[in-house]
Amino acid sequence: MRKIRALLGVTIAGACALAGLPGVALAAPTAPYTVVTVDVGDAPGHPVKNSGVFDAGNSTIEVVPETDGSLSMYLRNLPGGSWLYVWTGAPTGQTWTAGQTYQTARFADATRAKLDVAADHTGCASSSGTMTVSEAGYDPDTKALTSFAASYVFDCDGTGTMNGDIRWNSGVEYAAVVSTPAPVDFGRLEVESATQTRTVTYRSAGTLPVTFTSATLAGAQPGSFGIVVDDCSGRTLQPGGSCTVTVSATPTRAGDVAATLVLTDDSAYGKRLVPVKFSAFDGVVGTYYPVGPSRLMDTRSGLGTAKAKIGPDRKVDLQVTGRGGVPSSGVGSVVLNVTVANPTSASFLTAYPAGEARPTASSINFPAKWLGSNNVTVKIGSGGKVSIYNRAGYTDVVVDVVGWYAGTNVVATSHGMGGQYHPFVPTRLIDTRQGDGALPGGWSITGWVNFNESLRPRVRAFVLNITAVSPKASGFLTAWQGGPDVPVSSTVNYTAGKVVPNLAVVQSAPCYYDFCGDAWGAPSYEIYTSATSHIVVDLVGVIDDGTVADGLRFTPRSPVRIADSRINQGISGALPPNGIREVTAPSSVVTDATQVLAMNVTAVAPTNNTVITVWPAGYGASKPSASNLNPAAGQTVSNAVMGIIGPQDSFNVHNHAGSTHLVADVVGRFHRYSGTASTTLTGVPALPTVVGSGSGPAVRR
Repeated sequence: MRKIRALLGVTIAGACALAGLPGVALAAPTAPYTVVTVDVGDAPGHPVKNSGVFDAGNSTIEVVPETDGSLSMYLRNLPGGSWLYVWTGAPTGQTWTAGQTYQTARFADATRAKLDVAADHTGCASSSGTMTVSEAGYDPDTKALTSFAASYVFDCDGTGTMNGDIRWNSGVEYAAVVSTPAPVDFGRLEVESATQTRTVTYRSAGTLPVTFTSATLAGAQPGSFGIVVDDCSGRTLQPGGSCTVTVSATPTRAGDVAATLVLTDDSAYGKRLVPVKFSAFDGVVGTYYPVGPSRLMDTRSGLGTAKAKIGPDRKVDLQVTGRGGVPSSGVGSVVLNVTVANPTSASFLTAYPAGEARPTASSINFPAKWLGSNNVTVKIGSGGKVSIYNRAGYTDVVVDVVGWYAGTNVVATSHGMGGQYHPFVPTRLIDTRQGDGALPGGWSITGWVNFNESLRPRVRAFVLNITAVSPKASGFLTAWQGGPDVPVSSTVNYTAGKVVPNLAVVQSAPCYYDFCGDAWGAPSYEIYTSATSHIVVDLVGVIDDGTVADGLRFTPRSPVRIADSRINQGISGALPPNGIREVTAPSSVVTDATQVLAMNVTAVAPTNNTVITVWPAGYGASKPSASNLNPAAGQTVSNAVMGIIGPQDSFNVHNHAGSTHLVADVVGRFHRYSGTASTTLTGVPALPTVVGSGSGPAVRR
């Protein structure tokens, strides 16, 4: 017989009806009993889709005892309007013997009894199972059955077992349990979304009490589920009584996830099986979307705000969403390059979510008459805006957007999957001091970076520390994915003779130039300088396409200060020459899953030209050769830092020369996304490394 879907429970109405059987059906019936109990368990291939206890209280039952000793039971008008059919018969040429267990098949033969179950004219091509008979009465003249009682286990086409009891005109009592809901379907869940819970109710619906022993999870993926509350184990339910077990679902990987809630009991089958399942999908929250640098605000021209410098103790609310490649909704935070020009006094800017109270934090610090910039990640505030506050004096401010992080899944439809961050062992890619000399003003240089084959085609952006060294005049560097036109934006703004670094997230493009050599097609970037300057480029990380193992996702927050050596917060006193201090992030800033902190680190008035380096504490790793800040004596300067933290949520800070105070403000955290995670990290994280890198000849722009 061709197996097709049964109507039993196929509609929502049917499932709800089975879940709420009339009270009369759940009350203990009186002998003689005519009833069929069905526990589908975790056998989804059966024609019968829903468990239940079916008797005269909730169905119309017709029983036909055949002259060959077999029995046909037709149950009509079940909850939901379904029909159920049960056929039984002793092995060929035999009669039933009470107390005996028989192997069963769809058709009886000399060694096997007949047991066939169908629903709504659909059944099984083949079946197997057992039948344990406890009563079989026969008419001495016709040899037809007059009463029958048995428990059964039935497997339809090898899809798993369902079990239950059959009674007809019988005085043998029976235990029955109805579980609701069954199966437990959590629906469609986003990977890493909050744990969901559902409660299963078990009701004793037979004539005998049922004793439960223990609840466990089994099946294909039990680790994705948990038992939160168990009110059933160790309890005996009298007929009509009930208990509950609450299960949880935690989505950690995309795909269909299934397991079985097993509640052992003293019934003939010995356990109740309830399937639990959900379908998990990868969301985009916390992934990064690079955009070509785009200018959002310039107080010198009136772009995005009034054409005027920002005054003392004043702020500008800048509209970010819906501009410069940033969507109008679904954005959690943006990555900006903020430039200060021509300030009238020493001051600082603070970028923070619009609509919130201004935090005790800074995004960029500067002296009077300064020209400089800093990479700033800002959580989106009310109305899709960010606030930019100036502490003292008057200053022009220029803001360029280079990318954004998804805050909700609404952007997935229009923008697809975003990228995940991978921190690297800091690697020097370009240092013109060691090559052909300073890059002339008005010229650009293209660099490429090669990675292993699993990462190389999936890089969408670089995270670079770009430094202008001893420029001949004031000017700027612009980093972008390359192309015929230099964007109207800046990445590093510098004054003559200074050493000015800035962290930059730079969109990449495949390298299809002759100078790429064996790295043909590897991701590349381009850097332009407006004035002649040496350029140093260090790779600190990459952004992938959202699929590479162990990628990190970002959670933004309002800026919060975690270290200020001036007041002994996080660091006790100024850092001495060649001094190392360990900074521990407070529990309010990190979670157990945090691996990297997005920070703004500020050196305050060092007594000598110096270099500040940040690296994870607690792993025994030595200080890397790369630098994060290069402040001059007396200068207060900031730079964005993607700071890896150690097992105790801490990082090291090293000061090269003189003494300096240090401030650290956190704007967000990165965690390893479970949807692409490979293994559980222990010890020092294995950071990826660069296979090769290089650059082409300088090009006049």
